[in-house]
Amino acid sequence: MHKPVYIAAYHQSEFGKLMGMTVPEIIKASVAGVCGEIKADPSVVDVGSVGATCTYTLNQQGLLAGLMATIPGLAGKPIESVENACASGGQAILSVIYKLLLGLGEVGIAVGFEKMRDHEGKMDGKLIGQALGVFSHPDERPGKVYIFPHIFAEVMADYMKTHGVTERDLAHVSSIEYGNANSNPYAQMRKIKVTLDDCANLGDRNKYIIEGLPLKTYDCSQITDGYAAVIVATEEGLRRLGVAKADTVQIAGYAQATDSLLRADRNVLKAEGARTAMTKAYAMAGLTPQDVNVAELHDCFTVMGAIGTEVIGKAAYGQGAKYWVDGKAGVGGECGINTSGGLIAKGHPVGATGVAMLGWSAWQLLGKVPPALQVKNAKAAATFNIGGPICASVCTVLKPGA
Repeated sequence: MHKPVYIAAYHQSEFGKLMGMTVPEIIKASVAGVCGEIKADPSVVDVGSVGATCTYTLNQQGLLAGLMATIPGLAGKPIESVENACASGGQAILSVIYKLLLGLGEVGIAVGFEKMRDHEGKMDGKLIGQALGVFSHPDERPGKVYIFPHIFAEVMADYMKTHGVTERDLAHVSSIEYGNANSNPYAQMRKIKVTLDDCANLGDRNKYIIEGLPLKTYDCSQITDGYAAVIVATEEGLRRLGVAKADTVQIAGYAQATDSLLRADRNVLKAEGARTAMTKAYAMAGLTPQDVNVAELHDCFTVMGAIGTEVIGKAAYGQGAKYWVDGKAGVGGECGINTSGGLIAKGHPVGATGVAMLGWSAWQLLGKVPPALQVKNAKAAATFNIGGPICASVCTVLKPGA
């Protein structure tokens, strides 16, 4: 039996560079920040989860749950570390929800983060490429230097050929998202202004990434430091926290699905596992795609902005890019998609991404985002968080708590 669960609080850092912050300091700041949003002591939390992806390879740190348990009030409680590639943040939230449903508590905290740059804010592109590349199938790595940009450049080429889409069509995703990021004080690229022509055409800052394939610089998400955290609670948990339902958002539907890591086993463009999870989330929420007018999608590359639009049911198969070209994904369009700036312009601190999707969507439904980004009459939201080449998918549907 599913009992209702709610986002009682959300907190995030600015995305970009965390400079000298260590992993223990990041986890501590995440917990303190989200508890501070509702003036709650961490001791009120019953269960927890922390999601990150590259801590072993980039930070030489494991057992993140143990780091969370160093915070006064959290020791001795059911906390786990979660890794599901770029879907780690979404998976961390599901981990907390499942614990609450099992009766292990009434209040949970989910933290997601990534520290991808060094203490000076610099990045080692080759090292990061290797760290992320392990989340692909070993049979699909040979001949690829930057594995995931190469994989998604191939997906982009397949999408364009299959659906008659152009590079300029997909550039609408990045140009719209950069525009949104300009009004988001948390976005990594908030100070960078670009036009559609900048994103569509070759230039000094927009070069092809893989020879012979259509992916360019502005088609790609960012290398990002950042953290995000949510407090999830049952109705009893809200009473304990002293938070009114009117100040919350209900996670009304949620589901997870995992496809084969081998792309050769499936049609990536159809994203069947993701569609299955999204369908289940809508069914649980008792809503349809037509009810949703806010969404946050996993646009690690512009082609995923298009495919994601199809997965959440806002566009038919092969029509996702057209949805953006027609202006339907804008703040004032049919459904405000990635009004945060998305992974492309808000940034992509891998483990934080899925948490930030739900957090920003909750802010939209509560009317808390900057006015330039606020969707009018925001009534329900969908999120779609992936790991790997659309392998692991976490999908949720949110609606106002009251």
